[in-house]
Amino acid sequence: MNASDVMTRDVLSIRPEATILEAARLMLQNRISGLPVINAYGELVGMLTEGDFLRRRETGTDRKRPRWLEFLIGPGRLADEYVHTAARKVEEVMTDHVYTIEEDAPLEKIVHLLERHRVKRLPVVRNGKVVGIVTRANLMHALATLALQARPASASDTAIRERLMADLKKESWAPLAIIDVAVTDGVVKLTGALTDERERQALRVAAENIPGVKKVEDHLIWVEPASGMIFEAPGRLR
Repeated sequence: MNASDVMTRDVLSIRPEATILEAARLMLQNRISGLPVINAYGELVGMLTEGDFLRRRETGTDRKRPRWLEFLIGPGRLADEYVHTAARKVEEVMTDHVYTIEEDAPLEKIVHLLERHRVKRLPVVRNGKVVGIVTRANLMHALATLALQARPASASDTAIRERLMADLKKESWAPLAIIDVAVTDGVVKLTGALTDERERQALRVAAENIPGVKKVEDHLIWVEPASGMIFEAPGRLR
């Protein structure tokens, strides 16, 4: 899947000369947390988000610091903060450096940009014009859609075991040398030993992701490396 498969196509935007009040009303009325800022030529020039409204003089949330700290910070940064908390126009408050993607951007790239730059949305552009937007909510909708489309697959016990073992061989954390996997009527039984308790949950998840698996039975023991003490499985069946 790529950006064009998950993006919102009808994108609400605002002009840079609009007022902060107009932007706030638009966001509240449409229950959105961010607006691309697009000029009269249709060009993306910035992004306005709910974070830009956190510290405003109207609500008394603008930063107030001791005089000595203001002296250390310097007048330039203080002037920037004043503009951000007291300005009336969108163009004076917006973030003017916006990360964008194209329609064929894969989901992996989209998630990477969202995480790396700590943003919640990415405008989708074509020839410099905004044609959509991808938000974290869009990715959640994509996940829900895929889950609904998925159908439980029937598979033989042998096929389930082979698929699980093949998947585990790809994972560096999997303790294949000291565990065993048996499958009967779609029920996966995990036995053997662990040297790290966190591997238990990872093994369960790996098994649950195999098509045809009905349940996972955990009979793994954990050997605590420092003391050599043995701990039985918590007794949960999945």
